[in-house]
Amino acid sequence: MAGTQGVRFSPTVKVFLNLPEILDEVDCTARRLGKPTAFYLGKLQDGLALDPLTGYSRQIIPFFAGHPMARLTLLTKSADVTNLLDLDHRGHSILSWTLNPEAVVEAFEPNTPSLDERIHAMEACARVGYPVRAVVMPIIPLPEWESIYGEFLSGVLGRVRLSRITLGSICSYPQAMCLTEQKLGRDNPISAQLDRKRHGKLDGRTRFPRELREKVYRHLLDQIQRLTPDLEVGLCLEEGCVFDAIGMRASLGRCNCVL
Repeated sequence: MAGTQGVRFSPTVKVFLNLPEILDEVDCTARRLGKPTAFYLGKLQDGLALDPLTGYSRQIIPFFAGHPMARLTLLTKSADVTNLLDLDHRGHSILSWTLNPEAVVEAFEPNTPSLDERIHAMEACARVGYPVRAVVMPIIPLPEWESIYGEFLSGVLGRVRLSRITLGSICSYPQAMCLTEQKLGRDNPISAQLDRKRHGKLDGRTRFPRELREKVYRHLLDQIQRLTPDLEVGLCLEEGCVFDAIGMRASLGRCNCVL
């Protein structure tokens, strides 16, 4: 019934029942491409939120473990990784957590696990050999954001050995911003800083001013370089001019979506 006209409360959370068919399609696609290929789970719906109910991970991860070409990238905020810890994953499933400072979680991510709970889950998965990544997105420059994000990065990088960290700012289409403002009000800390004059000129997305994004990225990159100099860093859904301005042109295309 999702999306059906006339359904007032159209559900947005879905459980797909045709998992064998989905995995067959993954198999066919990966074999046709003939090279290690990432398949992304969690873009439109958290990749693990319903796993305690469905147990799908106990079929999905062994499938990727045994496949010569298909690799899984799973994006989540979940703190419940019980189903994953005893599986033979063979390093073919990359587990990636969306993270933000606790101040951002409390203000903008209601009914989600706390930062500490997510880090505990990441630690547990790293201990059993999963490649673990972090996506810090959307970065929201609250008052005193420099110290807030500095302490946040110190806490995360001091506890979890990451294989990659991806940074990203607000980059929303008009409909998504309307939903945000319906919930938070038009004068919320996100909307108040948006560069609405440049809206739609490149890809139809609304962003913070370029100068602010560059300032934020430089600060976070400095912190990451100081704490973990060898950690691979990517940017998500960012403009090419920003990559150039902050010296990250070489990392273009190395975000969370790719191997």
